Amino acid sequence: MKSKHSLFFLLSVFFASFSNSQNLDSLLTVARGTKDDSIKIRMFNKIAFSYIFNDTDKAIQVIKEGKELAYIAEFNFGLTELTNTHGIFMDVTGKSDSANYYFSRALKLSRDHNFKSIEVMCINNLGMFHWNRSEFDDALRYFFDALKLGDSKGKERESHIYLNNIGLIYQEMNLSKKALEYHKKALEIRKKHNLETHQVASYNNIGINLKDLGRVDEAIDTYKKGIIVAKRTNNLMDYYKLLDNLANAYNEKGDLDLALQSYLKALDRPEGFEADEKGIVITYANMVSLYNQLNNPKTALTYSNKGFELIEKFPQIEAISADLNLHTAESNYMLGNFKKAREFTRKFVALKDSIFSEKNAQAVADLEIKYETEKKEREILVQRAELAEQKLTIQQKNYQVYGLLGLALILGLIGYLFYNQQKLKNKQLQKENELKDALIKIETQNRLQEQRLRISRDLHDNIGAQLTFIISSIDNLKYGFDIKDEKLTSKLNKISEFTSETIYELRDTIWAMNKNEISFEDLQCRISNYIDKADVYDDNIKFSFDVDSSVNHQKTLSSIEGMNIHRIIQEAIHNSLKHASATEIKVSIEQLKSQLKISISDNGKGFQLDSAEKGSGLTNMNKRAKHIGGQLAILSERNEGTQVILKV
Repeated sequence: MKSKHSLFFLLSVFFASFSNSQNLDSLLTVARGTKDDSIKIRMFNKIAFSYIFNDTDKAIQVIKEGKELAYIAEFNFGLTELTNTHGIFMDVTGKSDSANYYFSRALKLSRDHNFKSIEVMCINNLGMFHWNRSEFDDALRYFFDALKLGDSKGKERESHIYLNNIGLIYQEMNLSKKALEYHKKALEIRKKHNLETHQVASYNNIGINLKDLGRVDEAIDTYKKGIIVAKRTNNLMDYYKLLDNLANAYNEKGDLDLALQSYLKALDRPEGFEADEKGIVITYANMVSLYNQLNNPKTALTYSNKGFELIEKFPQIEAISADLNLHTAESNYMLGNFKKAREFTRKFVALKDSIFSEKNAQAVADLEIKYETEKKEREILVQRAELAEQKLTIQQKNYQVYGLLGLALILGLIGYLFYNQQKLKNKQLQKENELKDALIKIETQNRLQEQRLRISRDLHDNIGAQLTFIISSIDNLKYGFDIKDEKLTSKLNKISEFTSETIYELRDTIWAMNKNEISFEDLQCRISNYIDKADVYDDNIKFSFDVDSSVNHQKTLSSIEGMNIHRIIQEAIHNSLKHASATEIKVSIEQLKSQLKISISDNGKGFQLDSAEKGSGLTNMNKRAKHIGGQLAILSERNEGTQVILKV
């Protein structure tokens, strides 16, 4: 696995340390008491940025208060800064579309008022936004623009960020030579300006690309240099990443003992260190692969379980678990657990989608050529641009003096009227922004619904038709050939029955996918239909389905809740039919305050819970209950029947 470094993460580390050494609430009190509007508003921006990584509710409060002050004072520089910070807040809190809106707005304001220092920040932030959405051609365009703007201002020190980001994108595109070139440029600047914390990341990225180019020994030396600097700067996050990548290099070289030692060091983290969950999952995946190579799949699965436990705790990192699923499938194949192996293989295939095409790779490479050409042309015009900038600065200062004189003459006459007018304008702008956010949200929901409908149609038309063809083919085999082998006939019948059950499950899945919400009546109808089918299965079993009058029939459930409740009931009835030897099966639903209580009981032979082997059915029911925030209880004694109780 390759690692990327987010600019927002680096900034969050800096401001987290700042907020620990300074009392943000006290600073906010000082800012509010400051008389100078420009100083006050810039203080609001810095305090809001610090709050983003400590208290998001306070952060948005300070951002809005600062923007209102900037509007009133007509302090455009502060307003532009705060708009950019508003975008960072949206990005950190997961509202990516809103983040894009505020970054774009801040970029326009910075260009309208010629605020170059803010413009380059906005461009870089937009690059990060598109990078996180895997829109690499747009991301590269913004990073090259930021690099050009930094060069034009003679700010070499800041260019290491954009060079590093460009290298990381080429790295993800598997263009290792191009990535190596930009990471080396970034490292040179970081060494020149003694930016040791950033040097660690450069060593890590350079090592990754050297290994991908087959230069494993050079990669190992580079990782070791990075580890030394990481220890010196107490950069634990990158220290563990370097150890993991060093282990990967040893593994590729065939030094499995050294690889194992490095992986174990990467997992040996101090108590209370709760960061980089993605990196830990990647290391667990590498450990599983290594123990598979050592022909020790049982130990491999212990690390696999730890990885999936971490993903269950932090479900947002599931997207990086493709390799963990693949290596876990390999472990199960080695142990003969073919069903589990196929399940993990399917998960791997679903996660491992292709990102790039040759066309995209060529398009982003063209951006670099464009940048180099424009850089040469720009050098010719540098002196002329500097003179024009000086003239503009003098002109702006003159306008400021005239504006202050005019403001002093008329402020007493129109102050109150201006204040009320500005307040009304702020409310109008706020409502416009809220409306835009609402429209964006509705558009996103519509796109998701269209995608659901398309997938459900594909499932029904393609997979459903294929399963039906399988059943038809089996029937043709049975009737077209005189098959006298009873075992073969039995196998064909089981395949046909399994395929039919799969079609029913597929229809249930499509039913849930086509709905954002499922009414209780719809769920009740589904349960009743399933019980009717189960009743046909065995005439000797009496089924009953009772919904208490206390249940709110107007209640709606999400599609995920409805589907999981339906599956739990199906599994419980299926277990009774298969194992209980029961003559009576009851399903009842009642309302307990804010909970639904669903009970599935039989009068069968029961079992001892402590000594019973927990199969995949019971495990799946528990997982489904947890997934929807429910509670599942199983009550059973020998010869006393079994009761499954689900509270949601």
